[in-house]
Parts: sequence; C-alpha cells; structure tokens
Amino acid sequence: MKRPWMLLLLVSIAPLACGRTPAVEPATMVLRGGKIVTVDAATPEAQAMAVRGDTIVALGTNDEIQAYVGPATQVIDLAGQLAVPGLIEGHGHFTGVGRARMSLRLMGVKNFEEIVSMVAEAATAAKPGDWIQGRGWHQEKWDHVPAPNVEGFPLHDALSKVSPNNPVVLTHASGHAIFANAKAMELAGVTRRTPNPSGGEILKDQAGNPIGVFRETAQGLISAALGAWQKSKTPDVIMADRRKEIDLAIDESVTKGITSFQDAGASFETIDLYKRYVTEGRMGVRLWVMVRQPNDVLREKLPSYKVVGMGDHRMTVAAIKVTADGALGSRGAWMLEPYADSPSSTGLATTPVEVMAETAKIAIENGVQLDVHAIGDRANREVLNIYEAAFRANPDKKDVRWRIEHAQHLNAADIPRFGQLGVIASMQGIHATSDAPYVLARLGPKRAEEGAYVWQKLMQSGAIVSNGTDTPVEAIDPIANFYATVTRKTADGTVFFGDQKMSRTEALKSYTYNAAYAAKEEAIKGSLAVGKLADVTVLSKDIMTVPEEELLSTQVTYTIVGGKVVYRK
Repeated sequence: MKRPWMLLLLVSIAPLACGRTPAVEPATMVLRGGKIVTVDAATPEAQAMAVRGDTIVALGTNDEIQAYVGPATQVIDLAGQLAVPGLIEGHGHFTGVGRARMSLRLMGVKNFEEIVSMVAEAATAAKPGDWIQGRGWHQEKWDHVPAPNVEGFPLHDALSKVSPNNPVVLTHASGHAIFANAKAMELAGVTRRTPNPSGGEILKDQAGNPIGVFRETAQGLISAALGAWQKSKTPDVIMADRRKEIDLAIDESVTKGITSFQDAGASFETIDLYKRYVTEGRMGVRLWVMVRQPNDVLREKLPSYKVVGMGDHRMTVAAIKVTADGALGSRGAWMLEPYADSPSSTGLATTPVEVMAETAKIAIENGVQLDVHAIGDRANREVLNIYEAAFRANPDKKDVRWRIEHAQHLNAADIPRFGQLGVIASMQGIHATSDAPYVLARLGPKRAEEGAYVWQKLMQSGAIVSNGTDTPVEAIDPIANFYATVTRKTADGTVFFGDQKMSRTEALKSYTYNAAYAAKEEAIKGSLAVGKLADVTVLSKDIMTVPEEELLSTQVTYTIVGGKVVYRK
C-alpha cells in the first residue's frame, strides 16, 4: 500500500519522467520562423527569440521557443526573413536629420541650375524676409562644372537674382561649407572687406568679391544672421520647430531600422529637450549624445549633465565632441601636404590644438569619452598626439575608449597608433564610395591608396572600427551603407581600393556590436543574447548571403526597440 507522501512524489515527478518541459513564464513577444543572426559567438544563429518586457529571455529553435508563447504573447512570424541586432547609427546629427527634412533637399540635384530653380520656386511661396534653407549640394557630384566658378564653386549671382527679397543659405553635403545669396550676405554684414575668421575662409573672385561660399568657421558669419531671424519668432513657434525636428528624426531613424543613434554634437539646450522627450515617453530611439560646447561651458555644466541610461536606456550623455578640421570635398580637411588639385592649400584647422588639449583634460577629469572629428592626415595626427599625451599623463585612467570621428585620410605612420592607443575609429562606409570620385584628385593616387578609408589596415592594427552614415551628410539608409562597406563600389561600378572592404560579418558587427562598444554599451546592446535589450531590426532579405546585386533592394520590415514594434512596413 502506497503512503500519501509517496503518491504526491510520484505525481510531482511524472511530467519529468514523461519528458515534458517545465512551464516557463510566458514572453511578451516572440519572433519565430526566420533566421536570427545574433552577432554573439556563444549562439551565432537561431530560429526564434523570446522577449519579456524590454529584455531578451531566450533564443533557440522554433520548438524550443514555443514554450514561451502564452495567451497574451505577441507572436511575430518572420516568414523566413533575417533578424539582426538593432542597427546603431554610429555617427549622425540627430536634429540635423529633422532639419534637413524641413528644408530644400539638395542631395540628389544634378547641377547648380537645378538648385537655382528650386530656390526660385521656394522664393515664390515665401514671405519677404523669410530665410530659405537647404542642404545636401556637392559641387563634385554635379554633371558639369558651373561657369563662372572659383575652385569649382559657382558664384552667387544667379541664385541672388531669383531670390532678391529672401536670404538664402544652402548647406554643403559635408556640413563644412555653405552657399549664401546676396540678401543673406547683406544681413550678415559681409562685404569684400570682411576678413577670414580663424579656421575659416570666405571664397572670393579675382576682383575680391565674395562669391557666396563660406568654408568652416566662416559659416558662422551667415549663421549668426540666420540665428537672429530664428530668435525673432515667438517662443511657441521656436519650440514647435525644435520638436518637429526631433519628431522627424525619430521617424526617419526607425523607418530605416535604426534602434540607437549616436548624436555627434548637441548643445546643453538641445539635451534639455531630449530629456523632456525621454520623460514624456516620446523618444522612440535610444540616444547616445556627444556634447559640443566651448571649454568654459563644459567645465561649468558637464558634471551636472552627465547621465548614463536615463529612462530605461533611452539616453546617455557621456561624451564630448570637438571638430579638428573640415571636410575633403570643400578642401577643408587639414593635410600634412598640400592638396594635389590645390597646391596652395593644406586645408583648415578649425579648433586650435591647445584648445583641444584643454578639452581632453576636461574629458579625463569628468570620466567621459572624447570624440574628435578629424578627416585630414594632419588633423588625425594632431588628435592622436593629444590623446597619447592625455593617456600618459593619466595612467590610472583605463578603458577610456576615446574616438576619432571619420578618420578618413591617414598617414601610414599613424595607422598603427589607433590599435596601440586603443583609439576607436568611428567611420562611415558610405563616405568611401560617395567621396571616391574626387579623392584621387584631392590626394593623388599614392596618398589615397596609403590612407583613404583604410578599414582593414585599422582593424589589423587592433583598432575597433564602428560604422554609420554621418546623416544628414549622407542618407541614414543602413542598407546603402552596408553595400558600400562590403563592396566599395561607386555609382559607376568602380571598386575603390577593394582590399580595404569588409566582409559581411565584419560589416554587420561594425554596425551593431562595434558601435555599441564605441559607446561603452556592449553589455546591453549590439548583439542578441539573453539579458540584453530586445532591440531588433528585421530585413526582407538575408544580407549575409544574397548576391551583391540584391543587397540594395533589401528593405526594413520591422524595427523593434525594447521589445516593442516601433516600425512595421
């Protein structure tokens, strides 16, 4: 006769004896029926994934994850599609994305005449005195050189003729030059006698008259006049414009599969608005923000603004942004030797070396990362020197993960220093193929091969290379960026120094784990693993295996942030 306690024991072990799986708490979301590339060495691939709240709780086969499906579980059938860790925009300008959508979009224009037509149409609709803004033009990408011109840049006359009552400011694709009409220059007080500011240049014709192009810090002359007009608006209108910029940036990001965005330079005022979005629950992506402010303002305010993981990891402010030089397209990149196509110029140093060295001290003292924009080989060398001096002076500071943003054109002697010093190369794959048509002209073949967008050389030095688009300099589109990274093919099919392209595995890692590492966030994002945030991008095609010619037709079908679908195609 069996005793009651023996019957209870038999009942309790019976499910195990029959091979049943113990019940688990249901997931809030399950993805199944696809290919999940995790970028995690422990479990490189899976068919399905379970999420509870904002956290991944299991990965495995469809059958294994079925146990997590409960009555209230949101089940997404991937239907064979590819899911990858949420893509991270490793260097972009968040409010700039929204601002670009609110102005004339000039990225795809074919020539200067097309720009003049667009401005003429805008002037017809604008009130007298209203500023007309645009962004995205690049003289090297037009189908013909305008005439007359200075260094390939047009003169303002045609533009001014169609917009006599409206100041016009059109930002170069790089963000390192602007084109202004006569009305804008008049309001800014710019004349033939206006001197070049330190770190900037007002382009003038042979007679000494400004042609309308302002390089680097000289942009501030026009920006000041624009800013005065913007401040003349009512506070409600100003705030509405700023919120619209952020709303548009969020929308642009999530529709392109971006779950985290590393904002390359924001003021404390903008950060205050970001915080409001986070507390209001309106920040649809995760922001990692670099502060861009003068040193005296940084010393005063940075300690109280530093924050990590605010609002369930919706925002972190733990980095400083500095700009060492300009861009190659506008011949503002600071070079060791003169430009091959402009022998009188070596570019522009936009921030004095001693000022950057002081910023490095502020970063060390506050325990934040320092991220310096450096495109030319001289700029990169100077920044590496500053970093090395700071590290030597502070040997107790470990794992600082300072970055160089862009690191586009390097001298051979400086490439190994990235790995030796532990400096992260925050680069943009799309820049290599977008810039390629004029890189050879600017640098000459030898310098271009030696140090232009040398991803493999940097990785071989031991450096971490992260990826992004520098949006709105380029479109935020990660698919076009991935294609450029793995093919290095230009628009005409030419391969630009193909030995430096990344494998598809390297490219995906640069857009996920490496970008997270570059922000000291790899413990919570950048790969799909149990315990990490459930940030996922789902793609219509398997970009790890499809033929090259199919990559560009890949679409984002889901963007998931913290276990919630924020975009569905």
